[in-house]
Amino acid sequence: MAIEYREWREGDDLALLEIWGGPETDQARQFRGTLAPSGNAPWRRCIVAEDVVDGVAIPVAAGAVHEASLHPERLWVYVEVARDHRRSGIGSTLLAMLRHEAERSPSGVTRLRTKVEPGTPGAAFAEAAGLAPIQRSRLVVVEPGALKLPVFGDGSEAAATEQVEDLATGSVELSGVVGRYYTAVHDWDSPGELSIATVQRLFLDELSGARGAIVLRAPKASAFGAGVPASKKGRLQAFAVSYAQGGPELGAEDGHAPAAGEPSEVFLGHDPDLPADEARAAVRDLLALIAYQYPVLLELDDSMTALRAVVEPLLEAGTARQTGADTLIVSDPA
Repeated sequence: MAIEYREWREGDDLALLEIWGGPETDQARQFRGTLAPSGNAPWRRCIVAEDVVDGVAIPVAAGAVHEASLHPERLWVYVEVARDHRRSGIGSTLLAMLRHEAERSPSGVTRLRTKVEPGTPGAAFAEAAGLAPIQRSRLVVVEPGALKLPVFGDGSEAAATEQVEDLATGSVELSGVVGRYYTAVHDWDSPGELSIATVQRLFLDELSGARGAIVLRAPKASAFGAGVPASKKGRLQAFAVSYAQGGPELGAEDGHAPAAGEPSEVFLGHDPDLPADEARAAVRDLLALIAYQYPVLLELDDSMTALRAVVEPLLEAGTARQTGADTLIVSDPA
């Protein structure tokens, strides 16, 4: 076996697909899209390994390393080798070459990270390369009626309307809370400075797939004492942004019934400045509302402590279920 290494060229994706077949994991499916010609805007380096047989070079492996505007403190890396060429040093050689390229990244960042599924060859390769888990992520479906509906204030419709609000996804108030929450639950891999415009582009505008939002507010309170009627809305405590295709769109008046059993994808979070018990209560109440009639799909990171405190008992009770395997984010040591 004579292995040669070169830059990625147009057409390599099709050639490798013939050799590799379908992706072995969801992470492989995601990262195959990062295999592309090297470039500087954004910075990316991609290398292909070819097996030269009787003068014919056949691509059998590839790897890429690239910068990211979100979470800029590490570089993403991905290596894939054809099944019949594994355990022959090709993957290790590609990774070493990509590390060498990373030393010359414009940002000066050299630490690598990737995503793997536990118990797979990719996870074993990453561990052997010195990459250790820094976060676990799961996809969880919460079944309809898993939580008892909350009672707001005196139980009247007016009290509920005061605290539960359909909010435009372009809201600056919503964008601010979403950005602060995302930053707080990603302190293990800082997303960097998130402006309102960045938050809207990533999570809330039409191109992000966002379709609607519901927020939970604290009860109104007067700034002038209990004897004076409150005039301002209560503090935004929790939010649910829907990216649903199956269920009714949050905050949409023309929501449609989902296909049988098809969950709505929802980003659920809270004001990170809330005390822990208030954050759990706010998340629980909002989840009860949005999952009352239809199932919802949540991404649950171990760093999302309030959401975990609400969802994990549902997993144990069987009123929520994990879909797919865990995803581990693994990284070079600090």
